[in-house]
Amino acid sequence: MNLELVLENIKVKEYHGDKNKFISGISDNSLNVKSGYLFFAVKGNIVDGHNFIIDAINGGCEVIVCTELPSLLDKKITYVIVENIRESISTISSNFYENPSKEIKIICVTGTNGKTSIVYFLYQFFSILNIKVGMLSTIENVINDEVLETNLTTPSSILINKLLRKMVSNNCKFCLMEASSHAIDQERVKGLNIDVSILTNLTHDHLDYHKTFLNYINAKKKLFDDLSDSSIAIINSDDKRSDYMVQNCKAKIFRYGIKSNADFKGRIVSNDISGLSIDIDSKIVHFSLIGEFNAYNILAIYSVLNSFDFNKEILLKNLSLLKPPKGRFEIFRGKKNIIGIVDYAHTPDALLNVLRTINKFKKDRKITTIVGAGGDRDKMKRPLMGKIASEYSDFVILTSDNPRFEDEMTIINEIKVGIKNKKKYKIIVNRKEAIHYACDNCENDEIILLAGKGHEKYQIINDSFIDFNERKILEEKLNKI
Repeated sequence: MNLELVLENIKVKEYHGDKNKFISGISDNSLNVKSGYLFFAVKGNIVDGHNFIIDAINGGCEVIVCTELPSLLDKKITYVIVENIRESISTISSNFYENPSKEIKIICVTGTNGKTSIVYFLYQFFSILNIKVGMLSTIENVINDEVLETNLTTPSSILINKLLRKMVSNNCKFCLMEASSHAIDQERVKGLNIDVSILTNLTHDHLDYHKTFLNYINAKKKLFDDLSDSSIAIINSDDKRSDYMVQNCKAKIFRYGIKSNADFKGRIVSNDISGLSIDIDSKIVHFSLIGEFNAYNILAIYSVLNSFDFNKEILLKNLSLLKPPKGRFEIFRGKKNIIGIVDYAHTPDALLNVLRTINKFKKDRKITTIVGAGGDRDKMKRPLMGKIASEYSDFVILTSDNPRFEDEMTIINEIKVGIKNKKKYKIIVNRKEAIHYACDNCENDEIILLAGKGHEKYQIINDSFIDFNERKILEEKLNKI
């Protein structure tokens, strides 16, 4: 694509070099640059892309987009100085891939908890009806039936637009996307033509990045502030901050909820180990999904699909067929009638929701919770996690969960602060050993909750991703005892 077309609608401070160039590719990683590429020099919190400009040029780059002009200029290179590098990446990515978001309906989900489940449930729903869709989620990126692994909740702007173009080329009608607070704040979804945005809830998370809860909320709010008047905003009316989130929102607003007034209201008829029964629009529907949190997820999906005028009978019938995504309240059963539950709950609110759900159907069963906390992440939530785990479990095992560059025992000791009953917990740093210990010491009919990792197939130690699939470890162990 011609450089002038690539730079359309970009706020450029100054140019240095030839504007008449053909761009063969774009990248913000100097290792991926090839001949004819445009390279984004991004100044991040840890790494400054300006330090890799020479590497990008050596890799064949023709154009540098940056915020600071290098001291040494190469006469063969075009330098484009911009005010906002992240916004520029979003716009240029969209331009380079010929604005694919205008050719597909995008449903974007944000909030602290429930993003992955809602996106995955919508993917299932459309797949049941043989409607071609793409999905960008924490678990995996999918285009129709092609699965692409992912390590980020929301990909980079470059990858988002590349995948959207591929979805359009594969005749996908919808793109179902999670939008993390990091991604919104870093303008990775800026400029996308979003048809529907959903707010699930807002609770304590990511304060290591946002510093304050208000910053976190306002990062999420940007998604709704940027919606056009032709878009739709769907919010959880039971979340006390939902009205604030749609202040200044130009989109048409719909609300869903269980406890408060809403456009789409549900009533939980029953909620036990066999699943949920919900009264939706005066029709009782049974779901194999478990927990009040899934009732909210179902109502969010019902609201979205109503906005696209799906037949109500078809809608409810196919929603009742939904199954949970990997690592989201995923149940495994052992030989001694032990129930193992794997859930991604890594925030206090998510852990509380999961344990409250288990306590509602546990009857006389004892609950053992295995929990840790991620390193180099929000430290304020650690004692809260310990407090919740100990209050709602009979026994707690504190263990490792993606320690990154932090000492594992330091993290565990910070979780331990929240545990009041010191007889109710044990520390087993090795997570595999913790799972084996819980299974070996379980009596008949007990419940083991593995909280925090969910679908993940790795442990992050320093900057290395070590193979670790606790779903597989738990399943194999339960079948042996």
